[in-house]
Amino acid sequence: MLYLVSTPIGNLEDITFRAIRILKESGLILAEDTRRTGILLKKYNIENRMLSYNDTNKERVTPKIIEELKQGKDIALVTDSGTPGISDPGFYIVRECVKKDIKVSPVPGPNALISALICSGMPTDRFTFYGFIPKQESKKKALINQIKERKETAVLYESPHRISKTLKTMAGIIPEKEIAIARELTKKFEEIIRGNILDISNAGLKTKGELVLVIN
Repeated sequence: MLYLVSTPIGNLEDITFRAIRILKESGLILAEDTRRTGILLKKYNIENRMLSYNDTNKERVTPKIIEELKQGKDIALVTDSGTPGISDPGFYIVRECVKKDIKVSPVPGPNALISALICSGMPTDRFTFYGFIPKQESKKKALINQIKERKETAVLYESPHRISKTLKTMAGIIPEKEIAIARELTKKFEEIIRGNILDISNAGLKTKGELVLVIN
């Protein structure tokens, strides 16, 4: 069986008892970044074999993993943080497992987009998750225009290196909308910046760490 194991998005204490057990019992742990996952495994005295699984090697590595699963080995997949399969290479191997009739089981836990959404103060009854904001300006503008036309809350991921430019683009298309920018969720310097997109854009936001944007 392939287990999709959710891991902490910041605070290492945010892991379930079941997740620890599955990671200990699995014959192999697939990790997007073995060094980052190694910190978590060390904290909980987990010494199982790890294998790097990311966007660069997924097509080459997946057939070997499928063979091990067919032979009866339980394998755990983790992402850098949060829930595997959301804006990461997890989707690829899950799809291959489904094709081969290999069972896939979720081990629920932390998730950055849900954590940001519930703390945003925005409506949560209907929302759309758009993943990472496109780097290409034309695609970025097309996405923002799509958000403009829809009524529900929008949730997106963005890099700290591009946030200022993205906010300026948003201010030119949806200046009236409200935004909550979540950073360092569950960590010591956790922060949620809330306000009007135009105002926050003009403030010249500077931040570190991956960001979750919630817009309504």
